[in-house]
Amino acid sequence: MPLRVTDFRLPLWVAVLVAAGAGVVLDAGFPDGDVWPLAFVGIALVLVCLRGRRAGGAFLVGLVAGLSFYLVHIFWATLYLGLLPWAALSTLEALFFGGGAVLIALAYRWVPRIWPGLIGQAVVVPVVVAGLWTLREFVAGNWPYGGFAWGRMALSQSQSPFAGLVAWVGISGLSFLMVALVAALIQLALMVTLPRATRLLAGAIAVVAVLAVPAWPTSSSGTARIAGVQGNGPAGYFDEREQGDLLNSQVLAMSGLQPGDDLDLVVWPEGGSDRDPTRDAYGRYVFDAITTGYDAPLLSGVITQSDDGDTVWNSSILWDDGEVRGQYDKKHPIPFGEYVPDRSFWRPFAPDLIDLIARDYTPGTRPEAMTIGDFTAGISICFDIVDDQLVTNMMRDGAQVIIAQTNNADFGDTDENAQQLAIARLRAIETARPVVNVSTIASSRVIDARGDIVAGVQDFTAGTMVHTVDLGTGTTPAVVDSRAIELFVSFLGLALLVLSRVLIGGRRSRRRRLLTSAPWAELTTPRLAAEKPVALEDELDDPGQFDSVRRGRRR
Repeated sequence: MPLRVTDFRLPLWVAVLVAAGAGVVLDAGFPDGDVWPLAFVGIALVLVCLRGRRAGGAFLVGLVAGLSFYLVHIFWATLYLGLLPWAALSTLEALFFGGGAVLIALAYRWVPRIWPGLIGQAVVVPVVVAGLWTLREFVAGNWPYGGFAWGRMALSQSQSPFAGLVAWVGISGLSFLMVALVAALIQLALMVTLPRATRLLAGAIAVVAVLAVPAWPTSSSGTARIAGVQGNGPAGYFDEREQGDLLNSQVLAMSGLQPGDDLDLVVWPEGGSDRDPTRDAYGRYVFDAITTGYDAPLLSGVITQSDDGDTVWNSSILWDDGEVRGQYDKKHPIPFGEYVPDRSFWRPFAPDLIDLIARDYTPGTRPEAMTIGDFTAGISICFDIVDDQLVTNMMRDGAQVIIAQTNNADFGDTDENAQQLAIARLRAIETARPVVNVSTIASSRVIDARGDIVAGVQDFTAGTMVHTVDLGTGTTPAVVDSRAIELFVSFLGLALLVLSRVLIGGRRSRRRRLLTSAPWAELTTPRLAAEKPVALEDELDDPGQFDSVRRGRRR
């Protein structure tokens, strides 16, 4: 019996309603919802809605699903930016979602016609669908203005059994595997000519095969004792404060830390000091007092500027022995948050909002890795943590521990804190390195190389966490190949989609030529063309149908 997959398609109005719910379900699979299986359910709902859709319907379904997801997922942006930027960013991401949905719907229409067998239906179709989903995440994560990589499917799995896979395939690779697994299970469920037991067994084998991948073994050489300080000061953009308040809050948060703690490094968060010790005498005095009193260098977030004052950076400086021993400048300042790209173009649309951002931070160019005493640390400032390439760069330069500094005071007690911490946990697993995540107000944690939280400061309180971390060695497959994996699966899906369309077009052309050139063409072509030329193409997609038509006309 030939393989047959049920031609399942929801009515468009039902698909739109399901898509609206799918986005909410997807969000519930992410922190702070922490019900990670719901991410798979959300993916399944989106894919089911796209089966059998034409381009216009698929775009509408994708747009609705994208809006319902992002409007909920990044609602925390309203606390800082307000309703207009939140809605604009959500709409932009939903447009990408809609574009990706069109490609996936085309894959469901074209790919099975070229690969109609069991392997084609159960393997090729899911691979193409997952590749196109990953391609959409890749494009949205890099464009425009550096992209917005928040909300990738893999970021929902920091506490799931699938988290360990990021050490092998990276974050984009895990997104691909998640979607491919769901798409394969859907295909199996619709293969009505296969026995139910066979389909259940195949689905179970697919799930077990993915989960059976062993955790990447971590290794270390040496340790570093690091103190992370959460000042809980008025660090928000709109918080009322006077100069020095942020620095003072950090100092007061260290009150329980004893000078004899034998530290290798003290870390303050992004924006930890509002006094630059290179330009402010009091700032220099405090920085000197800390490094001398604790006999350890201080790594602190500071706003730095060029000698002429025209260029401003969001920086992390390493202070020791009365001077800057190292500096990293944030490479991903947030568009419309820390700088306004194309200010003259955007200002007429929302002048009051644009004018709130009085100074534009310049993206940094310094290396992500920094030598601190006897070890090397990879430095990440806030949004930098979502950029796969920056993580690859710091590992390439020998980072043994990742220091992630952030200021999430503008987002208060929202899901943003939990979402960013989840990304930090995945980075620890991906790189097999401990991550010291230090915030101004919340989510200050020490994460070991397996992604487990081993120390922390209670959210929205001032305090210091001190922990001895194992300095990682070796490298993971993800660090070496994650970017290549992302590009490979993305463009593999696109290439197979294009190839399917080309082969379908070639098959139709050959059939037309045969119909018009055969001796019996006069009997077939005029009548068929006059009756229903479009239907002819659909009816003759199967070569067997062409043979039967030819035999009938010969008789």
